[in-house]
Amino acid sequence: MDGEEPLHFSEAAFDAEVLRSELPVLVDFWSEGCGGCRQLAPTVDRIAREYAGRARVGKLDVGAHTGIAIRYQIRRIPTLLLFQDGKVVAQYTGAAPLAEIQKMLDAHLARKEKTD
Repeated sequence: MDGEEPLHFSEAAFDAEVLRSELPVLVDFWSEGCGGCRQLAPTVDRIAREYAGRARVGKLDVGAHTGIAIRYQIRRIPTLLLFQDGKVVAQYTGAAPLAEIQKMLDAHLARKEKTD
């Protein structure tokens, strides 16, 4: 099981860690010099703790992993993408409020539980 801290995804392991995950995966696309990203970081940390064991939560530095950012057409950061069964099922751009992220995750977790 993943820990309570957000994971740090890389280009090399993205497909294995995100696309082939059995759990839904929330990816925070961020960059070091981004003010909105710094604002969102504590929220992503909290989501990682609250959803440990039910969803994987991690970050991907778009400056270090440009191929993934291009692949998913990330044009603004921060951007949150929620992956389920290898596909993007939800997206939020900007410093999302905690309640919005929880709502997005809860909706997809409920759907997954119904199909399991």
